[in-house]
Amino acid sequence: MKVTVKYFASIRETIGAGSEQRDTQSTSLAALRDELIALGGGHEESLARGKAVRMALNQVMCDESVVLGEGAEVAFFPPVTGG
Repeated sequence: MKVTVKYFASIRETIGAGSEQRDTQSTSLAALRDELIALGGGHEESLARGKAVRMALNQVMCDESVVLGEGAEVAFFPPVTGG
């Protein structure tokens, strides 16, 4: 299936792109994250397990167990703080 993956803030800077279209067999956000980590380089560095990464599916915050669907928009971004 095709999904759009968006990267924000320091993740975007490390990967060197704000978004990409991907063909994936991943059925969950966790599996997609692992697929991206396996690419190595900036993907591995910024999305590595143990790193604090927030995720959204179709602009709704969610956890890794959420199921992906055709045409989904997935966003990865670091946690933010405010004051």
